Amino acid sequence: MTTAAAYAISAPDGRFAKTTIERRELGAHDVLIDIKYAGICHSDIHTARDEWHGTTYPCVPGHEIAGIVAAVGSAVTKHRVGDRVGVGCMVDSCGECEPCLAGEQQYCNRGATMTYNTRVPEEFQPGGVTYGGYSTQVVVTENFVLSIPEGIPLEQAAPLLCAGITLYSPLRHWNAGPGKQVAIIGMGGLGHVGVKIAAAMGAEVTVLSSSLSKQEDGLRFGARHYYATKDRQTFKDLRGRFDLILNTVSAELPIDDYMKLLNLDGTLVILGLPDNKLSVAPFTLANYRRSLAGSMIGGIPQTQEMLNFCAQHNIGAEIELISADRIDEAYERANASDVRYRFVIDAATM
Repeated sequence: MTTAAAYAISAPDGRFAKTTIERRELGAHDVLIDIKYAGICHSDIHTARDEWHGTTYPCVPGHEIAGIVAAVGSAVTKHRVGDRVGVGCMVDSCGECEPCLAGEQQYCNRGATMTYNTRVPEEFQPGGVTYGGYSTQVVVTENFVLSIPEGIPLEQAAPLLCAGITLYSPLRHWNAGPGKQVAIIGMGGLGHVGVKIAAAMGAEVTVLSSSLSKQEDGLRFGARHYYATKDRQTFKDLRGRFDLILNTVSAELPIDDYMKLLNLDGTLVILGLPDNKLSVAPFTLANYRRSLAGSMIGGIPQTQEMLNFCAQHNIGAEIELISADRIDEAYERANASDVRYRFVIDAATM
């Protein structure tokens, strides 16, 4: 077994504490990664606090992992010692069902093995539950290890493994590009990356944020327009404007009002996951043949495509680098929207 330092939480109302975890022995198709940076995703907070229920404690979150290959198994062909690599939200899937064979492992019919808080056999992870990237090392099967191009600093690449692919996947699926009007709801950890990617794809990007406090940043990241949704005039001025709207916020929103901003055959995609149920009037959907959809991260091939695209266009996440002993503080600040735009843990401080 490989022993790694980690930060874990032991109860919904607990605090993170330094601990030691075991990683499985290196198998023939496994890659041992020295973690350099781990992004803090809002999903980490929901899971650590058991807000989505079903958290197994102790919990080591983290699915935005960037690091360096330390060792490879005897049959590994895709990665070599010293390579810059990343691990996102998944570390395995069945590999046999229709979604997996199509490279959409996130929709595995048997359920993908998520990077943390998934029940697994002891031989997969000692302790019987996956532990994430708030750690110094991780062992992952080579098919779920991504190559990080040289053009992206590792610390800026880490959040792309979740935030980046979460936005890239629907932008590609709904064909964002030249001639398309794309709106991003929210300018947080997800939204700011979405603005950069959509603009690089050639779409005309509009940010819909509660206020104009981040307007300067949004325009600098590539948005052409920026509107405050607290101003009700915004919903009158933009009615019927957009081909695609990506909702990145987890707060309860008046979805009907946003749906009416769609043009003919436009789609609003839910990316943030609030606890409440969504409500939309049937007539709002029927009028202009609008669609309400959802999207969950992206498969391994598309995640690699996203990383290559971001390197080509010099796209990285805007980050605040923190030491591991500040995770609790970072959670509090993230809940208060006091970060521009993603916290990243320096694993050297574990």
